[in-house]
Amino acid sequence: MSTIKINSRIDAPVSKVWKAYTSPQHIVNWNFASPDWHCPSAENDLRIGGKYKARMEARDGSFGFDFEAVYDQIIPNKLMTYTLTDGRKVICQFEEEDGQTEVTTEFETENQNPQEMQRDGWQAILNNFKSYVENLP
Repeated sequence: MSTIKINSRIDAPVSKVWKAYTSPQHIVNWNFASPDWHCPSAENDLRIGGKYKARMEARDGSFGFDFEAVYDQIIPNKLMTYTLTDGRKVICQFEEEDGQTEVTTEFETENQNPQEMQRDGWQAILNNFKSYVENLP
């Protein structure tokens, strides 16, 4: 299993970025890779051993799945690590510099889809997150 790293520099302080990344009322507004998908629901028990669950669906109803994980480590405004239901590990880091926040995600790949497709999908979601946060009041 290999790993892929994606990142984005967001024009917002880390406290705002962290809140938008971890709060279900925000997650449902950015957690999808393209406009033909959406995230109708999200739950987040942000503690070690807590569960994250986001429903991801095609807007036309043709396909959907639950993205689920359990938190292994949490350092507020800095780091979260979690394990997906299939056993893959994910590391998310948040680093603030000059009022901007660099978000870096490193994830273990799965074997069903090409690595390029996985990288592009995760990066598209992170880009959507960046746009959402930068347009929050």
